Amino acid sequence: MYQYDAIDQQLVEERVAQFRDQTRRYLNEELSEQEFLPLRLQNGLYVQRYAPMLRIAIPYGMLSSTQLRKLADISRRYDRAYGHFSTRQNLQLNWPKLEDVPDILAELADVQMHAVQTSGNCIRNTTTDQYAGVISDEVVDPRPYCELIRQWSTFHPEFAFLPRKFKIAVNATESADRAATQVHDIGLHIKKNEAGEIGFKVIVGGGLGRTPMVGVTISEFVPREDLLTYLDAIIRVYNQQGRRDNKYKARIKILVKALGIEEFRRRVDAEWAHLRGSESTVPMSEFERLASFFTEPAYQSLVNQPEVLVSKLADSAGFARWYERNTFEHKQAGYRIVTLTLKKAGQAPGDATAEQMEKAANLADQFSFGELRVSHEQNLVLADVRQDQLIELWEAAKDAGFATPTLGLLTDMICCPGGDFCALANAKSIPIAAQIQDTFSDLDYLYDLGNIDLNISGCMNACGHHHVGNIGILGVDKKGEEFYQVSIGGASGHDASIGKILGPSFAQEEISGVIQKLMQVYVDNRSAEERFIDTFRRVGIAAFKEAAYAKTN
Repeated sequence: MYQYDAIDQQLVEERVAQFRDQTRRYLNEELSEQEFLPLRLQNGLYVQRYAPMLRIAIPYGMLSSTQLRKLADISRRYDRAYGHFSTRQNLQLNWPKLEDVPDILAELADVQMHAVQTSGNCIRNTTTDQYAGVISDEVVDPRPYCELIRQWSTFHPEFAFLPRKFKIAVNATESADRAATQVHDIGLHIKKNEAGEIGFKVIVGGGLGRTPMVGVTISEFVPREDLLTYLDAIIRVYNQQGRRDNKYKARIKILVKALGIEEFRRRVDAEWAHLRGSESTVPMSEFERLASFFTEPAYQSLVNQPEVLVSKLADSAGFARWYERNTFEHKQAGYRIVTLTLKKAGQAPGDATAEQMEKAANLADQFSFGELRVSHEQNLVLADVRQDQLIELWEAAKDAGFATPTLGLLTDMICCPGGDFCALANAKSIPIAAQIQDTFSDLDYLYDLGNIDLNISGCMNACGHHHVGNIGILGVDKKGEEFYQVSIGGASGHDASIGKILGPSFAQEEISGVIQKLMQVYVDNRSAEERFIDTFRRVGIAAFKEAAYAKTN
């Protein structure tokens, strides 16, 4: 993974010193709340319902075991001994004291971490596929390109105060889009042209929130050396022409929609004409430098499916289920990608205790070259596990609460912290997740239902990506009471779509029953091997809506 040089380290340490002084002045009432607001946001600090929330950057989801241990230690000493992994592959602390935040940032800097640009109207953490670099069907490892974007966007003076927050995601596989690129401000798909040259298909204007939209293609192929100048051109047009009078209409998706993609493309091309060939053009030597940080680890020459693994798969139904759901084919013979699920019943989805973080770090050291990844679905990934060590890892993962064999199933849900923490939320998210986990606890039934994305958000800001869940649940306020709106038909992959609202919202105690009704419609109407989303698209919403609102005798 990328290692800081002296300049990187100096920048982060100087930012810590600056924020320490800014915090001191605020606490001494030398800075007003309004003056302190943009300063704290640029350092990842929010004011939540009960306490500040600090969002710590995990660039494109990559973590070393040393860094994860530091996060565990910080959560134990400065917070309540747990953290929340978000859909942007970051970690959030929900209970730090404001006066402790500079010390937290200083300790993060010691392990090459920070909270820069994890909030505010700037370019946020660039995300990518959690399996980057280890799956066989990717065009090229996207992580060096994510690092290029990270270095370009961090402290970018022109883009520090955009009309609204800005998010970029990168994908490099034809078979899947695990980074949800089509619902980002910019989505990048790495591809090769007929000459074998690497470039990017660029999608612009996606996003969720109050006005969910699937992005549109602005360019089918931007040569990789021109990536930064093209991104500059897009964001300059947005920065200059995006709305600032209404924060609900300030995202780039609104500008793209208002202008139309042809006019927006024309303006971007006009800007790009002045930038292309400038000093921001990336030389091959820079791509080679960044790629040098993401070389393959010391893989051994191993055979696939060793005898001990074949025997265990035949003898243990529990292990076989875990292997089928929570492990993934690796490009290197004899290895497997393993997901450590953070969706154990009774624990908020995406949460990990300090003890669990330390155990995950130990597992990374023992089984996966000391590295982990955070997934968009709020799980942890060990990317390089030897197949002859899978049984030992499974036993250790069970002990740590990481082996719930439900990856991709209904209870492997995305969930924001909701009203239990967030001041913006209209309703709680975590109790809804717990209710669904309790109702759908039968693994045989979950396996029969197959892959279903269920996403929960506590408000229209859509931190839980409810719009693109096959089933989406949104917390709403009804005269001071918490209710939940249900949508179906959303998707975040190559076939991205925005879900359709079933109808009036439901009371909290009704939600799991509504989901049961939707599942029954699916089971009654599906054809062989058909996923929930495919059945919905074929059958339509009417049958699901009728079942959801039918009175139970």
